[in-house]
Amino acid sequence: MKTVVSVIGKDAVGIIAEVSAVCTECNANIVDITQSVMQEMFVMVMLTEIKDLNCSFTAFSDKMKALGQNRGLDIRVMHEDVFNSMHRI
Repeated sequence: MKTVVSVIGKDAVGIIAEVSAVCTECNANIVDITQSVMQEMFVMVMLTEIKDLNCSFTAFSDKMKALGQNRGLDIRVMHEDVFNSMHRI
């Protein structure tokens, strides 16, 4: 099972490190990551493997959301089933 994690907000030092730390805390493996800074905006999309999470999916998502609120970022975690359903023809 995988998730798509998106992060958008004003660029600052440590964003990738802090998002990665939440992944480590919850035992979510980062499978792929892409990030870019467009002018002053930080944009990142991360694919994580969650089959070995040590917390619930909801707890993982809530921790990411809380990090986003604390850092002034929009962080969203979407389960691959939802992502696939949204993009199925």
